[in-house]
Amino acid sequence: MSVGTFMTFAYGSNMLTTRLRERCPSAMPVNIAELRDYQLRWHKRSSDGSGKCEIVADGSTEVHVFGVLYRVANNERQALDSAEGLGHGYEEIDVRVVCDETEETAKAYRATDIDTMRRPYTWYRALVVAGAREHGLPKDYIDRLKLVVAKEDPDRERHDRNMRLIPEALK
Repeated sequence: MSVGTFMTFAYGSNMLTTRLRERCPSAMPVNIAELRDYQLRWHKRSSDGSGKCEIVADGSTEVHVFGVLYRVANNERQALDSAEGLGHGYEEIDVRVVCDETEETAKAYRATDIDTMRRPYTWYRALVVAGAREHGLPKDYIDRLKLVVAKEDPDRERHDRNMRLIPEALK
């Protein structure tokens, strides 16, 4: 009996396959995807005191967010919702993304708890950059991700645990 699947658009740390599979072991990358008329920001308030990625509708045809389209088993949806804080800082929305000039509909998480003063931790930025590299996002986009101002996590154990998710080749 088939479990069924859903498509999710990962644009933050979940772009990194090892990170997403920690939460959803069935996650299979389908393709890189572009979410048009949205901006990537790093101001979603996290309980750890940092900022996480968020997507913000812009309305301008000049902006876009790159990410990875993943296929995930339906029976892992609750685990992803929980890891993403659905109802506690993120809401789930349907988005239309472009993959190889074809539009696809996918689930995405949009921040509902925002603090523009928040900054990501260096390990979180490293996960986002590693995921972008892993899937071959455009070099200029990756370069912009690397320039995001980040701060050191005072919890070195959390920092080290998250950095271990990044394969050596992507560091």
